[in-house]
Amino acid sequence: MTEKLPNWNLGDFYSSINDEGIDLDLEKYRNFSKSFNKKYKGQLVIQAQNLESIIKEYEDGNELGDKLGNFAFLIYATNMNDQETVQFYQGINEKLTEISSNLIFFTNEINATSDQDFEKFISNAGKYKNWLTNIRRYKQHQLDEKSEMIFLDKNLTSNSSWVRFFEEQINDLKFKIDDKNLNSSEALNLLSDHNATTRKKAAKSIEDVFKSNVKTFSFITNTLAKDKITNDKWRKYKSPTDSRNLANNVENEVVEALTESVTSNYKNISHRYYKIKAKLFNQEKLNYWDRNAPYPDSPNKKINWSEAKDIVIRSYANFDKSFKDIVLLFFNNSWIDAELKSGKSPGAFAASTIPSIHPYILTNFHGKTRDVMTLAHELGHGCHQYLSAKQGLLLSSTPLTLAETASVFGEMMTFRTLLQDSDKSARKYLLASKIEDMINTVIRQISFFEFEKLVHNERKKGELSSDQLCDFWMKTQSESLGPNIELTDGYKYFWTYIPHFIHTPFYVYAYAFGDCLVNILIQLYDEGLPNFKESYINLLKSGGSKHYSDVLKPFNVDLKQKNSWEKGLSMISGLIDEFEKSI
Repeated sequence: MTEKLPNWNLGDFYSSINDEGIDLDLEKYRNFSKSFNKKYKGQLVIQAQNLESIIKEYEDGNELGDKLGNFAFLIYATNMNDQETVQFYQGINEKLTEISSNLIFFTNEINATSDQDFEKFISNAGKYKNWLTNIRRYKQHQLDEKSEMIFLDKNLTSNSSWVRFFEEQINDLKFKIDDKNLNSSEALNLLSDHNATTRKKAAKSIEDVFKSNVKTFSFITNTLAKDKITNDKWRKYKSPTDSRNLANNVENEVVEALTESVTSNYKNISHRYYKIKAKLFNQEKLNYWDRNAPYPDSPNKKINWSEAKDIVIRSYANFDKSFKDIVLLFFNNSWIDAELKSGKSPGAFAASTIPSIHPYILTNFHGKTRDVMTLAHELGHGCHQYLSAKQGLLLSSTPLTLAETASVFGEMMTFRTLLQDSDKSARKYLLASKIEDMINTVIRQISFFEFEKLVHNERKKGELSSDQLCDFWMKTQSESLGPNIELTDGYKYFWTYIPHFIHTPFYVYAYAFGDCLVNILIQLYDEGLPNFKESYINLLKSGGSKHYSDVLKPFNVDLKQKNSWEKGLSMISGLIDEFEKSI
């Protein structure tokens, strides 16, 4: 009998999309936005001494709007084939956009003040000082209130509508493999199947489907890139990556140091590893569909959900009991959706939702070691979000650069548990699996970042053809993977399905940032840095209440220096050394 995988219970929001509480909360949010606008518009400088309580009122009111928006998104993420759910999702977004237009004045007015008046704000902001400082960083990129309202209204029919169109296109794709029609998650999962014939069939089907849809995905990519160019022009961003770095609260030089360190290590890490792997497959080159293939004699045991749950719980408990208690909340209270089903978003994510509720996790569990690691990764996000929720809505959100810290740390703890449980034979395959995950998280994500930079910079010159997009993809991927991976002609279409390019341009470097940073922290933990656990837990609890450099001070890490990133990358090189010795 097949083990039943969990579905989440969204009852902590509403009982269903027909819950009467939804309309009541929409009305409460509408009344709040009108009242807040009436009380404080044009009055912030005059009422500067009350700013902390005003911000708290703003925070509490927005939590109600976020409650509605998060519920709509979560129910949509598992029911994209249901037309009533899709209409509900769109309807909520339209209503929230309309209501929130009354609140645009708030941050605009904060940034429109003189430096002297802003100092009054800071001195009266209480715990919200860092939030205010982050708002002020957008001063030169902020438009007047009327323009901001137009941008907000148009977003529904520009950026967000194209993102939704992309999601629904991906969801509708079907891949015929051995007379079965699979969704994208199921088809892509077969690229790491033990059977070489299955991998090749899956690759051929994926190539054909992506190729037949490349025109649509090229149009989506061109439209969103042009939309971003327009936004960047009006907001006076000099380069396509500036807005992302600002949102991440990280300096350009830090991102450049990370990128340069990773690209300069392509040869030492991914090229070297795939040379070893090709030799073990008795080939000079591996086809791309064999890149993540298990080794010929590696174990082929499926891990059931109960086993995965036990592994992850033990892993978190081994580090600190407090994490075990948080993880158990997710398993025991139906905060996880892992079942494979039609209409569900592929991949995995952790939604922080709002502080007064709790995070939810979505994953698609196929029973592979990689799925256990994905579960551990998302639970890391969940623990991070749960701990930072105490900061409140405005201060709990962590910049993407630190948002991957707990997730990657959780993965590493889980990997070590798996390694400890394995015999000598299984150990080398676990090492290989971890190395490949780290290559995918660091090397591949930076190569994706390089692809995006090419796309957005070249789009300024005019619309890009499908061939140009495919050429950019093949160039960046061949550079990162090296000479021992053969990228067949059909692989050039694989850029089409990657959601981060669509949802959050330039998000991808945050994965490499998080992985390398955690590699640094793990080494400090192993070296016995005093008070490591306390400092690490404080980092997670801080959310967005402090600048990343402040929370990293106890660890003595300076991310502007390339040698810091080199320390993080050295852990991957060390695992490759260990793997090479094991064979």
